Parts: sequence; C-alpha cells; structure tokens
Amino acid sequence: MAEVATSATSEQLLVVVDPVARRSDGESVRIAKDVLGAGAGMKLCLPDGPEEFARALARRGSRRPVVVGDDRALIRAVALLHRHRELAGCALSVVPVGGALSLARSLGVPTGPVAAARAVLDGVERRMDLMVDDSDGVVLGALRIPPLRPSQAAGAGPEAAPDPDDVPGRPWLRTCQSLVRTLVPPGRPSRPAAAPEPGPSRLRVEVDGETLVDLHQPVEAVSVSPVASGVASVEVRPVSVGAEASPLLARGRTVTVSGAHFRYRADTVVSGPVRTRTWVVQEGAWGLTVPAGSEPAGS
Repeated sequence: MAEVATSATSEQLLVVVDPVARRSDGESVRIAKDVLGAGAGMKLCLPDGPEEFARALARRGSRRPVVVGDDRALIRAVALLHRHRELAGCALSVVPVGGALSLARSLGVPTGPVAAARAVLDGVERRMDLMVDDSDGVVLGALRIPPLRPSQAAGAGPEAAPDPDDVPGRPWLRTCQSLVRTLVPPGRPSRPAAAPEPGPSRLRVEVDGETLVDLHQPVEAVSVSPVASGVASVEVRPVSVGAEASPLLARGRTVTVSGAHFRYRADTVVSGPVRTRTWVVQEGAWGLTVPAGSEPAGS
C-alpha cells in the first residue's frame, strides 16, 4: 500500500464528530478536538444524524475531512465519498472513538484519541484497496457470509420439554399459572417465537470467472478480504462430514456469489438477503491518514 508523505499541519481540517461518539465517549471527543485545534486550522461539525453527516462532508470544500467516530462512521464516510466519486482526490482521516474500533485498528490507525489526532496532523496518506459490489456498496476490510447452523433452524418444538403443570407433587404451580393467564388482557396475542434463520447452504462462488465451489456442495462459510494490490483472498469452508473438510482457497480481482438467498456481513454492516452479488477489488481507491511507518494489522 503506497504512502504519500504530505504534511497535514498546513491544511485546513473539517472535523465531523459522529453523534454516537459524542454520546458514548464525550471525553475522548474533547481530547481529540483540543489536539486537532492546537495543530491546524479546524472547522468543527456536530451533525445530529446521517443526513447532516452527509451534508457536512459534501460541503467540506478544500478542507480535509476528519471523522471522529467508530468503525461505522468511517464506513459511512467512505461510502458517501465513493457514491459521489470523490474518493480519488480526498485523503480521509479518522480519530476512532466508540465501542467498535477493530476495523480502524486493522487499517493502522491508533485507537487512543491523542495518538490518533497526532497521526491526523503529522501522518502520511496510505492508499487502500476497496471492494465495491454491484449495488455500489463498499467493503473496507473483510466480507463474511455466515456459517450454516442447522441446529438453529431445527429448534425444539413446544412438546420438546415436559410441561411443569404435569409434574407430580406440584399442583400449586398449575394454580399459579392459571391465575397468571386470567390476568392477561383478552384478545392480546401472544408473541410468537422468532424463527431461527439458517445461513447459506448451497452457493456458487466464482473468482475471476472460475468456479471455486458449485451448488452441489454445501458450504459453512465464505470469507473475502483484500490482501495485495488489486487482489482479494477468498476462502470457502465446505460442510464437513466426519473429518473436517479442508478450506477451498483462491485469489482474484472479481468475486461472485450466487445461489439460495443469503445474507452477508461487509465490515460491520449486515446486508441481504440476496440471490447474487459481485464484488470487484479497486486498487488504491481511497486514502487514509496513518502514522508514518505504520503497517496495517496482519501485513
């Protein structure tokens, strides 16, 4: 991943503080604002929701955007800039604040407010690969299609457990339960148990047009993540019978998954169900400011 050594101190910053960060950790937000304000010209935006967040980014002008928030705020900013085709000319910075920070950490961003704010001021731009799907969704880190869980799909029925009313020696329990039932307002429907939703079972996974696994072979899980310039690593775990089945591995630029309706997790966002989806790796599609000399986790 290429790094561009550009000083940030002479730039004007647009600091957009995600509302979730303000509610969850106001002290870290204050520290980040103090460090950034002491080192650069800064315009502060405190949006109340996603629409104001989007408007703030759209009106940034020549200011470099700095997102103060968690992984979801970072993903939202990248998705907005991608949607407006502004990622190529915009170096994004982030000060991670909140509960979900694993993505920012994996990209090489410090998770402490002081260190992250200093990286914004003194760091370098690293160009990152981006996976873009055929609905214009983006994936910064990893894509997962969850495992098949047949035990969840075959939940126990109402007769699976013995009825405590019929247990000998506890006639008082039947009386209490009858009393409770009389206190429920008439006509009020009982809440049905949520039906468990199984994961994918039979999927076709194609990498650069070559079939890695087809519909006749059930799979437990699929994972896709960028690993090199313009290339994603794909791992398919077949359903094992007896001994554990070896994963199927491939690398390529384009990954298509199709078959039964499936859900997928792109970074922190769960989407679907869909019957088919294609992801394409765009090399160096977006820039993120990181500390000079740092490396993303796992590199």
